Amino acid sequence: MSFDPLYLNLNGHIAGVDEVGRGPLVGAVVTAAVILDPENPIDGLDDSKKLTEKKRAILAEEIKEKALCYSIARAEHEEIDELNIFHATLLAMKRAVEGLKIEPDKVLVDGKYCPDILFPCEAIIKGDSRVAAISAASIIAKVARDSEMIAMEETYPGYGFAKHKGYPTKLHIEALQKLGITPIHRRSYKPVQKILNLI
Repeated sequence: MSFDPLYLNLNGHIAGVDEVGRGPLVGAVVTAAVILDPENPIDGLDDSKKLTEKKRAILAEEIKEKALCYSIARAEHEEIDELNIFHATLLAMKRAVEGLKIEPDKVLVDGKYCPDILFPCEAIIKGDSRVAAISAASIIAKVARDSEMIAMEETYPGYGFAKHKGYPTKLHIEALQKLGITPIHRRSYKPVQKILNLI
């Protein structure tokens, strides 16, 4: 994986930030912020969606071991319903940056928008494929959220959370229609609202 040369030689502590879980009907949106160690590079970083589940898990552990620091944060489903997913995602990103043990000199965020933080920030389209630190953030956020969804399979059996991770697949929609909504479903999302309107 070759990253964008524009961002390879930035000075200071550069934090990469990404989110996972804007699209699912259930659970939190999870974000991560990572400051990598230039002296301790990690091979194989890429957009988390392009990696296998096994590769993501291996890389997540390596990132946690080798990074100068990292932080995982979230906005819960209640906050998503109250604020909307856009503002809840920015809030979760802000929490991730503020959770870093080292103050970043600059923050690079995947996407079009920066959270409300006190540090210089740049939003980068497809940043998880262009910037190593954002790629690292996408990986540990993805592994963290997927692990939560797998655990939710035991709490709420029959919904298939371990398979679809809360996304609105055919299996998930059918389970919603058959079993109803759970306490962790996002009530502001249309497929969930449709079920609520039938009750």
